[in-house]
Amino acid sequence: MIIGNGMIAKRFSDYQQQDDFVVFASGVSNSKSQRDADYAREMDLLQATLAAHKEKHFVYFSTCSIYDPTEAASHYVQHKQRVEAYIRQHAETFHIFRVSNVVGASGNPNTIFNYYINHIRAHTNFDIWMHASRNLIDIDDVFALVDQILKQGVYQNGITNIANKKSYDVLSVVKAIEQFLQQEGSYTLVERGSSFEIDVSAITGIAQALQIDFGPDYLLRLLQKYFG
Repeated sequence: MIIGNGMIAKRFSDYQQQDDFVVFASGVSNSKSQRDADYAREMDLLQATLAAHKEKHFVYFSTCSIYDPTEAASHYVQHKQRVEAYIRQHAETFHIFRVSNVVGASGNPNTIFNYYINHIRAHTNFDIWMHASRNLIDIDDVFALVDQILKQGVYQNGITNIANKKSYDVLSVVKAIEQFLQQEGSYTLVERGSSFEIDVSAITGIAQALQIDFGPDYLLRLLQKYFG
């Protein structure tokens, strides 16, 4: 059973007919939203779904932004923490996956690649936080890792980070996009942001077994795959 219709929900469509699972992939699409109604809508749906399917294994996608000190006070991160706490208290069996910045075929203008590519192509100025980093991961790799964890039954009733073993500073991401598009962007460098660590030790062996390659050309391969 799948709840949601976005990029993650579509990639996990194989679980639509699996009666043992509820894959809850319906959330707030814009992590910068300040609208309480956006977050209340997700919480209401989640509570109703849990109440109606207590016998099913609940799968929820949270965010690695919880580890970012600059986002600790944001509506989005605080909401995700409340949702995680609710699931731990009310779900009989569950997996919570904290996922980093997912890259895939998506029309959502708020994803990191879409945001930068759209601004560069439109010659629209944007800010780059000079000290910020972003962790990028292919939606196909997210699916492969989560699917394997669920099949193995490991890390049940816990929180697992699903992320690239390497994060990229934002300026290097923009430079890679500029080189790929062969077009310069218009941006302002701002003395803001911070880098933070994401512990991926729990998935390292699984990623190796699945032959997921987080090598130095991973960023370029993402651009070629989804924007070529």
